Amino acid sequence: MNSRFTMVVAVHLILIKDKKILLSRRFNTGYEDGNFSVPAGHVEKGESCLNAMIREAKEEIDVEIKSNNLLLAHVMHRKTDRERIDFFFECKEWAGTPKINEKDKCDLLKWFEIGSFPHNTVPYVREAVTLFLNNEKYSEMGF
Repeated sequence: MNSRFTMVVAVHLILIKDKKILLSRRFNTGYEDGNFSVPAGHVEKGESCLNAMIREAKEEIDVEIKSNNLLLAHVMHRKTDRERIDFFFECKEWAGTPKINEKDKCDLLKWFEIGSFPHNTVPYVREAVTLFLNNEKYSEMGF
């Protein structure tokens, strides 16, 4: 019997405030360490993308988000070692002040001018956020 094809599903948070975007520098994760990304994480079994984004925001940067404040910003289908689907959500309203909540995975949290990404930004994240800023809702990478 053939098993069905599956993809890794991840959610990414685009927080924008005063024309700046919040980026976190990955640390000690084994993936893109030393590079900037937006707060993100994998969707767990039985969890919706919105609930995963709410959970990850609380776990990673200690902010509380309501599902009605999350807007789908961009979807990227990418092929690396596996096929992945990445959902990027924009949030303009949240409770709390972002802070590093997982010091074993992130060593810097900083607001950057939109469009002025650090040179060491994770390439697919830079691409997806740039496309979002250009109102492009879907992209593919690595095919």
